[in-house]
This record gives sequence, structure tokens and C-alpha cells, in this order.
Amino acid sequence: MKTLLRAAFVLVPGLATACGATVDATRVGRRVDLSLPRDTDTVEVRVPPRATLAGLLVANHLSADLAAEVVAAVRDVFDPRGLRTDRSYRLTRGPDGSFRAFEYDIDAGRLLSVASRGHGDAGQPLLDVSVVTTPKETRRQAVEADITREHPSLVGSLDAQGEAVDLALRLADILGGEVDFNTDLQRGDRVTALFERVVRSGTPGEYGAIDAAVLQNVGRRIVAIRFDGPDGKPAWFDEEGRSLKRQFLKSPLPFEPRITSGFSLSRVHPIYGDRRPHLGVDYGAPVGTSVVAVASGVVESAEWAGDAGRMVVLRHASGYETLYLHLSAFAPGLRPGLRVGQGALIGRVGQTGAATAPHLDYRIKKNGVYVNPVAELARMPKGDPIASDALPAFQAARDRALQELATRLADRSTADAAAPKGHR
Repeated sequence: MKTLLRAAFVLVPGLATACGATVDATRVGRRVDLSLPRDTDTVEVRVPPRATLAGLLVANHLSADLAAEVVAAVRDVFDPRGLRTDRSYRLTRGPDGSFRAFEYDIDAGRLLSVASRGHGDAGQPLLDVSVVTTPKETRRQAVEADITREHPSLVGSLDAQGEAVDLALRLADILGGEVDFNTDLQRGDRVTALFERVVRSGTPGEYGAIDAAVLQNVGRRIVAIRFDGPDGKPAWFDEEGRSLKRQFLKSPLPFEPRITSGFSLSRVHPIYGDRRPHLGVDYGAPVGTSVVAVASGVVESAEWAGDAGRMVVLRHASGYETLYLHLSAFAPGLRPGLRVGQGALIGRVGQTGAATAPHLDYRIKKNGVYVNPVAELARMPKGDPIASDALPAFQAARDRALQELATRLADRSTADAAAPKGHR
């Protein structure tokens, strides 16, 4: 049985932060998804910017020596320098953590395959490497996933429906201006989505376009419809035709971290013991968790900053700055003057500087003055609307997508109900 690795999104029980404040009571007792023993674990994600094949393998817990062996073997059939940002790859490990297989989607019709046959007499890894031609079929599908006690995260709820983590990441990217997936999801929430998925030889592969998504979140109905924007590129809009792209994302972190200390003008410092302002929001998260830019901007600094540890400062439009403190590492190539896009990786969660546990201290300045990030985000305006002359076409596309979503979900529900017990 294959399942998804969720290491990057697991909430570490008992995790505390340097802020020393009481953990939000609504989050206490939340459980991570538990998995039964399985034959293999497969992680399916996309290649990040400026990645190397060796770096991907080491990041997925292969030893440097084994990663080097894989890269050397791959060179016979594929130039590792041809790795492309945002292409899908899959890495499979055995129950003992041993390397089993690696697949990378070179393009729409070719797949790089590396499979382990164990080790030779001299202990060297035996690897089968090939470039496989893979005819593909694109299927339109729908999914419905509930946030429950057993599956309290978007990753966990979609995983329970057989979907890969990449779908959760893409939905979070689409809805990230409306919902903080670290704190806003509650039991009883539900997400539905209409999307395309590539199938090769009967095996689901990477996701294609997401045409519609609906999130029921504590009484709110948040709709996302895919439609071409003014620049001719696909974008996402709410039910009224307003852009879902906001100046700022709701959070600089992926799933599962939680707010452990809020904005305060007087708080007892957990290390120094005196009262002083805490001018940001602390997110408890494991070391290495990705930290992304909440908005497009320019890097002001990326350096050691005393008690703040490794810190990144970004300058944005409209007089805003954002600060990211206590990082364990900066993103490769990050430097002052570099322009970064919204959602770009800028660093990793750490425990540097005056910190008692791994966490991110996230701060916002407006015109040189620190402001409460939660309150400031709540005040930001909705996105720009679709032009009036394009509104009828958008409304027609919206109605078609939502109707197809409802129909496919109903068909799926009927099929599940008719399936023999144990085969649903």
C-alpha cells in the first residue's frame, strides 16, 4: 500500500516556541494523522527553483553517497542538469527507509525511471535507469474532503481521499489570500475541487488545471473559479468575479504550524524574563519547514541579526516590509536587492538567536511602524474585479464549472455507495 510522506507538514507534539505564551486553546488536542505500517512510502512533489538532482535526493533523506551513485547512473540516459522547476517527481522508500525508486517527469511524454535492485556483492547499489515513453490520458475528476478530528489538515483530508500532497499545495496557493491554513481550518469544514489529472498506464500522475474549488470554512463559502485574467493568463476569482490574488498571503508557512504567541506591546520574554513588546506573530513549526514570501518584493537583508538569529527582511509596495526571524537557513541565492515573487521560498524555520524552540517570528511594518499581522491582513481589500465586458463570459464559465463539480461529486458518491464493502 502506497501512502504519502507528510514529514514537512507533521505537527510535533508538545512543540513550544521562544515566545512563551499560552498555546491557543482551540488548537490544543489536535492530532496528526496516524498511519498503519505500509510496504512503501512515496512522496510526490514538484521540483523547487534552482534544485539539483543530488539535492532533491539528499533532501528526501538519501545519503550523499547513494545520491551520487544515482546521479552517476542517470547520466547514461539523461543529463541531470536538465532538471526543470515545477516538474513532478516521485521518490519511493521501503518500510526500513531504503531507497526503492525515483521517477521524474521529463516532459509530457517521457519519464526518467530509477529503480533499485538492492546491492551487489561489493555493496554497491544496483540501479536500473531508463527513460520511458509514457502515453498519457488527461482525466477530469472531482474530490470532496472533510476536516475532521482524524484528518485536521488539508493535506490529511485529501490524502484520506487518495489525493497526493501536490493537490493540497496547489489549493492552498489558490486560496492562500483568503484562508490561513495554519489556523483557520476547523472541524466540519469541507473542500471540494474540480481538476484535471494525468494518468499514465493506469497510474495517476501529476495534476493539471484546477477549474473550480469550494471551501466551506466556519460558515463562509469561499469559491475559486479559474478564468483568464486581463493579461490573458489563467487566474482565480471568487463567485462575484473578484480576484483571489491578494497583496499578501495569509501566512508565510505551509500546513500544520500553529500560532503560539501573538502580537503584544507587553509580554514576558521567555529567556530574559522582563516585559517587552512582541511585535510579530510566532508560528511553532519543525526545523526545516519552508518559509515563503507573503508578497512580491525586494530583499532588503538576509543576514544574522543578533537575538533575531538568521533574519530576512523584504520590502513591498505601499510602504510595507515583512520580517522573518530565527531561520535555520536562507534560500539558495537569496541576497539584498533580489526581487522575489509571492510564494517564493526565502528560508527555513529554525531556532537561531534568542529562541527556546523551533519557530518562525513573522512581522509586518507599515510605513516604518510595526503592525499586528493578523489585524493588518484582515483590513486588506479584496482583489480587483473582472472587467465588466468580460463578466458575462466569466459567469458562464463559473456556472459550468460549479455544475460539473456538483455532477461529478454526485456520480462519485453513487459509485462509492454501490461499491462492495472493502472496495470503496
